[in-house]
Amino acid sequence: MHVASPFTASTPSDESSLIRPAREGTLRVLHAATSAGVKRIVMTSSFGAIGYGHAPRAAAFDERDWTDLNSPGLSPYIKSKTLAEQAAWQFIAEQKGGPELTVINPVGVFGPVLGPDLCASIQIVQRMLDGKISRCPRLYFGVVDVRDVADLHLLAMTALNAKGERFLAVAGDCLSMLDVAGILRAKLGAAADKAPKREVPDMILRLLSWRNAALRAMLPDLGNIRHSSNEKARQMLGWSPGTNEEAIVASAESLLRLGG
Repeated sequence: MHVASPFTASTPSDESSLIRPAREGTLRVLHAATSAGVKRIVMTSSFGAIGYGHAPRAAAFDERDWTDLNSPGLSPYIKSKTLAEQAAWQFIAEQKGGPELTVINPVGVFGPVLGPDLCASIQIVQRMLDGKISRCPRLYFGVVDVRDVADLHLLAMTALNAKGERFLAVAGDCLSMLDVAGILRAKLGAAADKAPKREVPDMILRLLSWRNAALRAMLPDLGNIRHSSNEKARQMLGWSPGTNEEAIVASAESLLRLGG
């Protein structure tokens, strides 16, 4: 299983600092696995390789979709995940008698944390609990519990029919950041008193973005709802993820335990 790829909470000044290690690291894993006679490789890609660079649409994205790398405004991380997965499929196609490949494409991964080194999605929950997000940008994302992602990786490794397939790891419909804050307040009571209750108007964010690179990076995604489907993983592998709410609450409860 190849499960790691560089990811930073802020946008790097040099996009190659994410793209090169993601693509080249993936190819090193594939070369090593092929040399060792590995039968199947399961690679962790991302919804970032599926749902970006497209016009807004109501239809859910699925495993047949690919991010359009020709679209302007893609983040270095989105480019890195797309290019790494494309390189992996190309490598496998060029091998004769080489390993099988199965790819998992998770959306935003939440769930219980193991320690203080937090991924970007968990940092959203932490910043809400700490009151560091006073108002939410109008951003939407899919949610999945890390334990369900792990389960899907194991199914992909062992199921015969997973050979040569991609599987979206997503629990349900997209949530807005304000939805996440609402779940925290509803389920955690006083522990989530600092969670935001309102959104920031897009116009305000656009004005502030002139002096803030992190805000500028958000602008293309404001109001863009990208639903995605887990039907393939359910039908082919019998995958049964928990709910969005369960994943968000598990994240928060583990952060409170860690902080306490």
